Amino acid sequence: MTTGRLDSRYQGPDMTPTSAEAEYDPQSDAISSAYTVAINRYMRAELKYGENQTYKTSAYSDGTFQWDLRHQAPGGPPAQFSESGVNVMPDLATTMKTNPKLKVLLAGGYYDLATPFFEGIYEMRHLPIPSELQANITYRYYEAGHMIYVNDGILKRFHDDVAAFVRGTFAGARARRPFRTGRNV
Repeated sequence: MTTGRLDSRYQGPDMTPTSAEAEYDPQSDAISSAYTVAINRYMRAELKYGENQTYKTSAYSDGTFQWDLRHQAPGGPPAQFSESGVNVMPDLATTMKTNPKLKVLLAGGYYDLATPFFEGIYEMRHLPIPSELQANITYRYYEAGHMIYVNDGILKRFHDDVAAFVRGTFAGARARRPFRTGRNV
């Protein structure tokens, strides 16, 4: 059996039982068609966009896509290609130190193997920031995989958590200085 990378609760048959790696993601295959239909309908019927155009469900579908994995961390060496991915944690640490009022919400799913549960917590707790800035990081985890919005009940909880986070951020900003936009907020 192949275990879902995006949500480990999904499983499907191995395509090649002797393969060293999964050849597909059972979770993605289970839900992708619904999202493809929904975005196509929304773009064409509601937005009136995309007539006579092909919507690609994945950037990888034409075989020529490649991520640009070059990155220069603040104060780091010039940007270089990285085969293992890009680490932007130094960028976040620098930003939090230069803007100590910045709040961060880390949300994730317990069953996500693409960005595993404890990885985010570990990275945040090991940010090179003053210890008092750790209080600016809020953690929320859900009984979900990578795409926490797939389940309606969890989507509602996530929405409520984000709304509370934003309200709390604005409440703290209003206490420090008035927020002016030219309209009542």
